[in-house]
Amino acid sequence: MNENNAIELKNITKRFGQVVANDKVCLSLKKGEILSILGENGSGKTTLMNMISGIYYPDEGQILIHGKEVTIRSPKDSFDLGIGMIHQHFKLVDVLTAADNIILGLPGKEILDRKAVNDKINELTGKYGFDLDPDQKIYRMSVSQKQTVEIVKMLYRGVDILILDEPTAVLTPQEADRLFAVLRNMKKAGHSIIIITHKLNEVLSLSDRVAVLRKGQYIGTIETKDATEESLTEMMVGKKVSLNIERPDPVNPKERLNVKGLTCISREGVKTLNNASFTANSGEILGIAGVAGSGQRELLEAIAGLVPSAEGSISYYPPEGGEKELTSMSAAEIARIGVRLSFVPEDRLGMGLVGAMDMTDNMMLRSYRKGRPFFADRKAPKGLAERLIAELEIATPGTSVPVRKLSGGNVQKVLVGREISLAPAVMLVAYPVRGLDIHSSYTIYHLLNEQKKQGTAVVCVGEDLDVLMELCDRILVMCGGEISGIVDGRTATKEEIGKLMMKTGGTQA
Repeated sequence: MNENNAIELKNITKRFGQVVANDKVCLSLKKGEILSILGENGSGKTTLMNMISGIYYPDEGQILIHGKEVTIRSPKDSFDLGIGMIHQHFKLVDVLTAADNIILGLPGKEILDRKAVNDKINELTGKYGFDLDPDQKIYRMSVSQKQTVEIVKMLYRGVDILILDEPTAVLTPQEADRLFAVLRNMKKAGHSIIIITHKLNEVLSLSDRVAVLRKGQYIGTIETKDATEESLTEMMVGKKVSLNIERPDPVNPKERLNVKGLTCISREGVKTLNNASFTANSGEILGIAGVAGSGQRELLEAIAGLVPSAEGSISYYPPEGGEKELTSMSAAEIARIGVRLSFVPEDRLGMGLVGAMDMTDNMMLRSYRKGRPFFADRKAPKGLAERLIAELEIATPGTSVPVRKLSGGNVQKVLVGREISLAPAVMLVAYPVRGLDIHSSYTIYHLLNEQKKQGTAVVCVGEDLDVLMELCDRILVMCGGEISGIVDGRTATKEEIGKLMMKTGGTQA
């Protein structure tokens, strides 16, 4: 027992049937430190945090909080111990104000002293360096402001141990820097913080120590000052992994897509995409950057024929020559005229794959029309599934296992691999490595680069600017449903892209 530890885990084990998610994990969080937790997909990070926050109960082992052994059987138990967890998807009521959300669910008098509540919120925001208006409605806030509300909500309730899951996934570089400044202020004030992130550069710049899990087991904890991206990756994966993303120069690029003045309006009458214009060329990776909800999804879905456009045009130029107008076509019509266009959506198991189906059936989703009327051809799809398992190192007992039982990284490999097998002329991918560990991510980067070398026009929506700046030839930046600028991926800076992510009406190229 160490009195200097805010949290101490001893031999924590959690099983789900025959699967051991955490195997005798021992790690600690010191008082007044920022600890990063790293690990590949399926390494047990989320399961471990869920036991600290009361969602799961360990089968074996001890949890000590501030030196005392405790039993955490529910989120309320965790909260009563001063532990708060902020998930990637915020738990806020949009129509209420920041102050309303912060005090929601707390016991108190029937008549609310709003001035006292606002005064306390302002005291907290001033102390730690937040920028927050207690009277602002949630639906009028940016993503970073909503995240601020979640953190202040925890502080208002007396939490001194904070767990953040992928806190910068949807922030601009400037917003991430402001968050880091706040977290450092919280650390100085004595708070203990755990960060789960896949971004190694953030780990090295923010944390004091790094704990690594691999396949459910605790590998070790290292002082951040003694770590490098290469050493952390080797601890996570168990072998050396090259961290250099290949970026060959485009060879003889030719226009494949020409989007002019594309505008989309939602069913509620809201303009989700406004006057978007750009070109995508063969043998090139065009990145799309922007905070979540800036119109990236609508742009890709409109090109793929999944949502109708209100204005504008989408012209496709096939490798064999000619021009085809896609603007008014559905996805089925686009496929019927022979347009080789592949779409990898951000919702892997909602739009891309059918979770209850096995790999062979999911391969057939793209080829069933080629089968005979009553007997679909399963031989070729099964062969493709087996080839993808071998080439992409997909961890699965076999082609007959439902894809929903695979880890996120393996599901992504199935989806990207299937689309690449179609040899598309244009490939649209949305967040291809979201939530993936570094090893799986580099496999996906390699696949995209192979398509680029073969002359495919790759359009890639990403959330990690460091990756986009290393992978892409050009980067299109979106803000508020508009294209605010297009920059050269080889020369642009994070600051330049970050500014474009926060403004509309920039220059286009």
